[in-house]
Amino acid sequence: MSDFDRAAAVGRLERLVDTVANDRLPVPVREVWAFGDIALGLDPVERLDVYVTKDILLRDDSEPTDSSADGNATDPHERFRESHGIEGVGKSVRADWAREHPDDLQANANGHAAPEQCLAAHLLEDDEPVHLEVCNASFEDNVTQRLRGAQLREDYTQLLDPRGVCLWAEGTRSDGAFRKLREGELALPTLSAALEMLGLDGDEAETAARELHAWRDRQDGVTVRGDVV
Repeated sequence: MSDFDRAAAVGRLERLVDTVANDRLPVPVREVWAFGDIALGLDPVERLDVYVTKDILLRDDSEPTDSSADGNATDPHERFRESHGIEGVGKSVRADWAREHPDDLQANANGHAAPEQCLAAHLLEDDEPVHLEVCNASFEDNVTQRLRGAQLREDYTQLLDPRGVCLWAEGTRSDGAFRKLREGELALPTLSAALEMLGLDGDEAETAARELHAWRDRQDGVTVRGDVV
């Protein structure tokens, strides 16, 4: 799949939100945002940009298995380390989700279960032109955090495009946001202008926008990026 026509892009977002609202996920999710091209009224949408705010799993809230009631259950951390070579199940992702979706269980380079990769595997198809951002902070807070980080590192590919719309938060779906996306009613500035509103001067905003667009154009299929604030 190379791109989405606008109706298909909005429909895909609706299905994604339905999945978040109804499925047991590897970690709890609080918000879903769409940002970038889909928020600008473009048709077709070359890549669909989605932001998910997740909770850090401090305590696994998985339902116990039948065998755990009598104390004979294997520690899920140990079980998945042996079967998949992945650590952290029951610590960074829910154990009951991993039991139900072992093929979606994904690890980072250190061999630990990676919540952002697990969410991508659960929510997305491999060949979709979708970029997924996952963080414990809200979209608006992370826009500011990522801007500071990009300036310090002089790496504008780390920016988060601030032009976003909240589709779902704390169990509530925004039908108004979906309607505005479907009808292209959102009045949003260019990326460079949006970055100027956040405090970049004109030249830096133009450079940042150019580099972020170039990075985005190099992406293909599903891409995912996770961070912790």
